[in-house]
Formats: sequence, C-alpha cells, structure tokens
Amino acid sequence: MQIIDGKQIASEIKKELAVKSAAIIDKGDRPPHLVAVLVGEDPASQTYVNSKERACKEVGFTSTIYRLEPDTTEKKLLEIIDFINNDDEVDGYIVQLPLPAHINVQKIIGSINPQKDVDGFHPVSLGRMMLGEPTYLPATPYGIIQLLERSKIETSGKHCVVLGRSNIVGTPISVMLSRKANPGNCTVTVCHTGTKNLKEIAKTADILIAAMGQPHFVTADMVKEGAVVIDVGIHRMPDNSEKGYHIIGDVKFDEVAPKCSFITPVPGGVGPMTIVSLLMNTFKAYNKEV
Repeated sequence: MQIIDGKQIASEIKKELAVKSAAIIDKGDRPPHLVAVLVGEDPASQTYVNSKERACKEVGFTSTIYRLEPDTTEKKLLEIIDFINNDDEVDGYIVQLPLPAHINVQKIIGSINPQKDVDGFHPVSLGRMMLGEPTYLPATPYGIIQLLERSKIETSGKHCVVLGRSNIVGTPISVMLSRKANPGNCTVTVCHTGTKNLKEIAKTADILIAAMGQPHFVTADMVKEGAVVIDVGIHRMPDNSEKGYHIIGDVKFDEVAPKCSFITPVPGGVGPMTIVSLLMNTFKAYNKEV
C-alpha cells in the first residue's frame, strides 16, 4: 500500500510555478493575479481563502481578497463581479461558495467572465470540459487528475467508480476520467444516494473516488484488494484536543488502507491539490491559454 502524498505533490507544483513566476518578474512584467470574493463569515470558507492567499505568496503571485458582509446584496455582489471582469490587472478569480441564502448562486456563477473563471464552474467552462476542449477545469477534480498523473497510476481501461454526483466534484471528475486522455480512458460508474447495491458496485472499482460528503462512508467491505482509493471528503469532528476537532474523510482509512495499492490520506491528500489547481488555472489565465 502506497500513500499518495498530496502535500508533497502540491509542494512540487508550487515550486514549478514559483520558477515560472520569478521568470516573469525578472523580465519586468507583473506576476499573475488571483482574486477571491468572500461573502460572509463561514469558517471553512475563511480557512480556504486564507490558504489560497498564502499559496499565492509562496509562488510569487499577487493575491487580493474582497471580504464582504453576510448581508451584502446580490446587486452589490454583481457590481463587484462586473468590476473584476473588466479589471485588466486580474487574471482569474473565484467567488467562494457557499453564498448566503438570499443570493442566487447560479446567477452569480453565470456572471463571471469565463476567461477568468479559474474555479471552472461557469457553464461555458463546464461545456468546454464536456467537449474535451481547452478550459479551466474545476479545481478539486483537476487536483485529482494531477495526483493520478504524478503518482504514475494507470487509468486507461480501468473501472472507476465515483461516489457522489455533485457539480463540484463527482460529475466533473466522472467526465474527465472517461475522456480519451491520460489520465483518463476509464470506464466510469457514478453512484449516489439513489443507487441500489452501491457497496457491491464500489467493490468492483479499480479506482474508487469517494465524494459522498459523509464521514467514514467507505468501509473495507466496499473496496477490492489492490484498488486505488481517492478520498475527497473533509469533515471536522469535535474532540478534546487543543484545536477542538480533528479532520477525517469519507473513507475509514485505517481499515481500508491495507487493501489498497494507493490511497490518499485526509488531511494531506486531495485538499492541498485544490488550491494548487487554482494556481495552475490562474497561470493559464495569465498566459491566455484558454
């Protein structure tokens, strides 16, 4: 069993980006610029946005955060998005989800300039992904692809079972891994809360991607010997430690890991790759590659 070290792979990618960013600055040009728009005070969102800011500094990118009050109106948010869309000094940006209930999420996503949509959630971005055209891939699925590629895990001809069908992870990764590409070329089955015999289907997977959003959902009896398991889940579980919680995933790691050929830990697996994928998309945006 081999641990897929997302922290290490993310660090390698950041070093590559830092070299490219330094070369840009040495020429006298401005570095890539990534913006985040944060509405409200969701703790997980604040942690994520702060991590993005630190990662930008590590690689020499410019980072800006718009921190807006929870009662910010949809109209005001749209005005800010329009300003960023037309700011030539901004290469890419994200509007951090979730948004407050009074704001229409799809309306906001649809208002983002697709050429700056480094989160890969705009309908144009998703449509280009479906067609296999150059685009900004959603950050977490893009991170999973990087983990598979850089760990030299063979995907062609393999049966991949994706647990979860969200627009953020499950649906896009199922499309990406079914494409004629490397990594890719899998036969993909998508399971969800309405799937019958889910455990039996999961056990047929050569590659199992757990993105159900349920703590310790995947147990040893759902995984076949030698499978590759990618755990996308991140759950804060209260405890008596100094932090007051510990992080677990969708996979019951201790009992599943011995059966795997490769497995991602939580934390330290998929999580670090999500932010790095944003940086990679921002660099593409800077170079007008999409």
